[in-house]
Amino acid sequence: MIKVVLTGSNGLLGQSLVKLLLLEKEKYQVFGFSKGKNRSGREDFTYISIDITNEPELKEKLIKIQPNFIINTAAMTQVDDCEDNKEACDLLNITVVKWLSEISEAINAHLIHLSTDFIFDGKKGNYKETDTPNPLSYYGLSKLKSEEILINSTIDFTILRTILVYGKVFDMSRTNIVLWVKEMLEKGKEITIVDDQYRAPTYVEDLAKACKISMDKGAIGIYHISSSTLLSVFEIAQQIAEIFNLDKGLILPISASTLNQKAQRPPITGFDLSKTNTELEFYPKSFKEDLRKFKDMIM
Repeated sequence: MIKVVLTGSNGLLGQSLVKLLLLEKEKYQVFGFSKGKNRSGREDFTYISIDITNEPELKEKLIKIQPNFIINTAAMTQVDDCEDNKEACDLLNITVVKWLSEISEAINAHLIHLSTDFIFDGKKGNYKETDTPNPLSYYGLSKLKSEEILINSTIDFTILRTILVYGKVFDMSRTNIVLWVKEMLEKGKEITIVDDQYRAPTYVEDLAKACKISMDKGAIGIYHISSSTLLSVFEIAQQIAEIFNLDKGLILPISASTLNQKAQRPPITGFDLSKTNTELEFYPKSFKEDLRKFKDMIM
């Protein structure tokens, strides 16, 4: 049996991974680490309520379990909150990763860690894994520092960078772009969406699959995971309206500069997926194709 610990198992990716790995119960023994009660709606795995920012508790639990893999999906990802609460951001996004890296070394575990397109400045887009990071926000900087911890360690690690993750799981604590746009338009509300920032959104089911493939292949290094299409956020919203048969006319374009957001966002990201295609043998689809799959799943 392969023992897998998922930090942040109550989150969007965490719950998706629980579901995916439990399809092969004979192969994986799953341990979910999260705060509070188990929100996955499932009882067929070991759930441990834990504050992973408590180092002795984190160490004790992981040493007891002796997992083969740790998948770290826990992070502070609200970009503006990270500007306001730098200490909390550092603790969860950097310090916890340092502890996980040290524990992984001690117990010989492979650490899979999630990162972001926000480590780039967004001047060019279509980023390769080897492109030079230059984060514009404190959130981006914290994720870059977490990557550097793993790159400078001696452990087996996989870093999966991703973009604008969306999807739906049993018990959601927060929304995401697809669900939010869908909900607003269903209520007949006008929404303003930036038309000068470009992203390639990631379907959470794909991201979960990429985590599993990384385990199964023992993939080492950095990989980019997103959909295969770069769209303006305005176009993303329009495609959501189209697929769910909602009124596109309610979506109004605005410029990012009018938002007065605390943290600066990269104008253009998007990933070159050729390394993911070649080494992971994983071929993400277009946003529209993923949206159709998502619609079939929730309707």
